[in-house]
Amino acid sequence: MTAEQSAALIARRIVLLREQKVLLDADLAALYDVPTKRLNEQVRRNPERFPPDFMFRLNNQDLAVLRSQFATSNGRPAWGGRRSPPWVFTEHGALMAATVLNSARAVEVSLYVVRAFVQLREVLASHQELAKRLRALEQKTEALAFQHDQLAANTRAQLKQVFDAIRQLMIPPEPKKRTIGFVQQEEKPQNR
Repeated sequence: MTAEQSAALIARRIVLLREQKVLLDADLAALYDVPTKRLNEQVRRNPERFPPDFMFRLNNQDLAVLRSQFATSNGRPAWGGRRSPPWVFTEHGALMAATVLNSARAVEVSLYVVRAFVQLREVLASHQELAKRLRALEQKTEALAFQHDQLAANTRAQLKQVFDAIRQLMIPPEPKKRTIGFVQQEEKPQNR
């Protein structure tokens, strides 16, 4: 498997929680080929290496977010049969976990983890650029629509004037009224 394929597989396991991209402890342990229990044990033994911006525990709200991301069931137990909520690791926490595990597999996979996080950042940057372009296009469209509306209103007013003028021309002229009764015509002087 190539480095890109490995990074892509890892990227699929990265989730967005609390506006951070993170890996669940079980997923990270599987990547490093160690039991989740051993990973969490090493984290507990080295608390100074894992500040809150490197890892945090899931709460019920986080679990609801995960369910929506993975479309999992609402069934219990809440933490997948565990006694305590799982930990999640940020990019830096995942790398630090590789150092405390101190295995060849952990070091090898940590490189893929870094590449996966970098890939996600690049994708996010491209989405932001696309969103920026979309906003600019939307603004241009709004401006054109406004200009079109003004032009259409002016055109409608001019067409109304033309139609009114045509209607006026279509009204037949009133016929000359003839007087009722005997009308004596004026005599014309005859030229003799």
